[in-house]
Amino acid sequence: MKSISNIPGTSKKRVVIVGAGFAGLKVVRNLISSNDFQIVLLDKNNYHQFQPLFYQVATAGLEPSAISFPLRKVMQGESRVHFRIADVEEVVPRENMLYTNIGKLRYDYLIMSTGVDTNYFGNKNIEENAVPMKSVSEAIFLRNKIIRNYERALDETEPDEVKALMNVVVVGGGPTGVELSGALAEMRRFILPKDYPELDFDLMKVYLLEAGDQLLGGMSDSASNKARDYLKSLGVDVRLNTMVEDFDGFSVKLKDSESELKTYTLIWAAGVSGKQISGFLEQDYMRGNRLIVDKYNLVKGYNNIYALGDACYMETDDYPKGHPQVAQVAIQQAQNLVRNLKKSIKGRQLKEFSYLDKGSLATIGRHLAVADLPFIKFQGFLAWILWLLVHLFSIVGVKNKLVIFLNWAWNYLTYDQSLRLLIIHKTFGKK
Repeated sequence: MKSISNIPGTSKKRVVIVGAGFAGLKVVRNLISSNDFQIVLLDKNNYHQFQPLFYQVATAGLEPSAISFPLRKVMQGESRVHFRIADVEEVVPRENMLYTNIGKLRYDYLIMSTGVDTNYFGNKNIEENAVPMKSVSEAIFLRNKIIRNYERALDETEPDEVKALMNVVVVGGGPTGVELSGALAEMRRFILPKDYPELDFDLMKVYLLEAGDQLLGGMSDSASNKARDYLKSLGVDVRLNTMVEDFDGFSVKLKDSESELKTYTLIWAAGVSGKQISGFLEQDYMRGNRLIVDKYNLVKGYNNIYALGDACYMETDDYPKGHPQVAQVAIQQAQNLVRNLKKSIKGRQLKEFSYLDKGSLATIGRHLAVADLPFIKFQGFLAWILWLLVHLFSIVGVKNKLVIFLNWAWNYLTYDQSLRLLIIHKTFGKK
């Protein structure tokens, strides 16, 4: 296999980063200032995606470009930084070689920050018929599907068919499921009736199904209970201890229940899993296909391969079952690894990773949010304001921050969302 084109040989240490999520992008941005390294970033897309706001793209609150940041913008004017769109096919540690669909690449340090994808737990019907929420393109697909179903409902005369077209079932009571359910409930209340006055929105049901006994499993009981109360006040049918067994595209079959829910839109936010890459051994992975790392994020059994964020599993005294799969873990691990790479060049002592939990936030709707901070827990309007500020300042790019702020301000003042466009992909034949 040929080498990846136009990446020059170098006497500097070459750091190859696979994945441009929170961790991968943070490594690039923090390592650029060092002259000791050549940086090569590989990703399937040419943009960074801000995952916490996917649900707002799906519910027409934000345009996709507002939560996406072009990767080449980060490396403009930096001759030591190179980016390629590529899929990793194999790692050969004994050769310090990475094989991709566009060629092979030698590395001195390899950093796996590949994140995770949707886990359907082996259910092929659900995988085929449900809508996931792990990328901007999937969020756009969901937005199109919801709008298309309402357009279809206008021409439907069978009551049960109309209900199925209008109903939405969300599976998974984590932050994505909770925030998406709240957004859909507010669309039902404020937005959709204005667009579709011919439809009876008393027929529309938003269901949130969670297999466990509480929502927002990583947060406090008070946050979980309050989130459930908020969702119920918005008219969401919240069902705990409810496991989905099957979905054929129309009927949702529940475990230990004879009844079925009728919908054409089932959103799967119930689990995530990494992807195993050829070259690593089966014992290198923990549950969820997370690479097992030591306290320096070094993959155990290797001397120059690291894993960060959702792609890694690190046991510590404070987190005996691994760290939560949230953005702050990925960002802090990336920062610590960059410092250690710089120290290693100078022969200085490395620092173990220690996670500083800055708290957790989740929004349910207008003025409704929950906040678990290290020293205080609160809910309601102040938590909602804090959620807005944290997410606004976390977005990459000044233009993106401005666009999101303006969208949020418009939506708040007008009770409207102006992005309800049905964009249908057209396939062009060969000419």
